[in-house]
Amino acid sequence: MTLDDFLETFGRGLPILCYHKMGRPPGNAKMRSLYVSSGLFEWQMRQLRDAGFESGSLDSPRANTGGAVVLTFDDGSRTLMRHALPILEKYGFRAIVFLVGGAIGGVNHWDVAAFGETPDPLMDDGDVKEWLSAGHEIGAHTMSHCRLTRVGADVAREEISASKKSLEDRFGVPVRHFCYPYGKWSKRVRDLTQEAGFETSVTLDAGINMCESDPFALQRLSVNHPQRNIRTLLRLSMARFPLQFFFQI
Repeated sequence: MTLDDFLETFGRGLPILCYHKMGRPPGNAKMRSLYVSSGLFEWQMRQLRDAGFESGSLDSPRANTGGAVVLTFDDGSRTLMRHALPILEKYGFRAIVFLVGGAIGGVNHWDVAAFGETPDPLMDDGDVKEWLSAGHEIGAHTMSHCRLTRVGADVAREEISASKKSLEDRFGVPVRHFCYPYGKWSKRVRDLTQEAGFETSVTLDAGINMCESDPFALQRLSVNHPQRNIRTLLRLSMARFPLQFFFQI
């Protein structure tokens, strides 16, 4: 697949791409699909630039349709600093990273606890400040990366609102955008993000955003490490919005 396979779809609205970790996955990593190599990431950015795409913004998602793409990174893996930041600068793209308020400078404890995943260091204060200085944005991803649909309303409200306040106090910038952990959301959770003062929230529901899209249920296309097996290729061939985004298969 190349970007040409997606141009018509991308032109119908605003594509928001979702990344997690960058670089080659460690040998003992269990969730290898969350990694995208720097070589592949650079190839993707070059494809987007050469096709005339520019950085879109979550500030006005309904106005950013046609020729714009939003690049998002979930969790704040420190691998972004080495493998994504220089490439974004080289090709002139801006991005937003969604940070877990209570895990700045820590590790992905939620994946370690739930899946026995290899600990992945997260961006610390210095990394976040460097990211911001380079012209990129930060958004909130709760305080603990909990599944908001599985906790009570009071806990969910605190996780959402406290993540916004903690990041704003810590880094001195407005935090206007929210990302649902694991992409899980409900009407109740959606309303709590709006109540907390966010302007948009992003999901992991696959699709392209149109002018009429709910700003608190924005769809994204997940960009994953290519799984080169027959079952994966069959699934991609049948999917309307393939999870493997323009890989050289």
